[in-house]
Amino acid sequence: YLVNHGYVVLGLNYRGSFGFGKEFFRADHRKHGREPLLDCIAAKEYLARTGYVDPSAIGIIGASFGGYMALAALAFHPEEFAAGVNICGVSDLLSFARNLPRYWDAQRFYEKLGDPVREEELLRSISPFFYADRITKPVMILQGATDPRCPREQSDEMVAAIRSSGGEVEYLIYDDEAHGFRKRKNAIHAYEAILNFLDRHLKAVQCFNQRSNHAITRFR
Repeated sequence: YLVNHGYVVLGLNYRGSFGFGKEFFRADHRKHGREPLLDCIAAKEYLARTGYVDPSAIGIIGASFGGYMALAALAFHPEEFAAGVNICGVSDLLSFARNLPRYWDAQRFYEKLGDPVREEELLRSISPFFYADRITKPVMILQGATDPRCPREQSDEMVAAIRSSGGEVEYLIYDDEAHGFRKRKNAIHAYEAILNFLDRHLKAVQCFNQRSNHAITRFR
């Protein structure tokens, strides 16, 4: 959908992703907000080197844990991406770890990200919620009201924190959705909204740079 509207899209399997062996999966243990995020930045730098992508008009988008990565990128490396979209992603890993769903394997979560009792400062240090004042680029957050994995409170509090710091955030809540978009009408509405958001904050930058005689080739 985004490619058909003029965007270059790079899908990134940052360290910790499934499907590449145990060593790769474990490569992000207790490193979230740092090394896996650096993989996202390296991907952005790769796009910038292609010659047909405007380096000043690259955004980051993700869903679920990818949504967390989008928020982390904007909070911990605020100058790297021009805009970010978070679809049902957590923002406060400390609160999240303290209130894991009963059916989750809590110990596995603690091994991956950190124990909320013994490693409170670690989880706090990698939670975008506590660094919302660092976010200077536009953000879009989409949330299902009944999401059991990423509770709505995570997004509500992140939006409030960004706005209280003077940041720009667009917030969409879907009352009849949980984790992601299961209903076609909601998926259509959500991705049309995402496209409009990206057009305003990425294509507008690209058009400005073209008027400024920057050497840019628009992807078609």
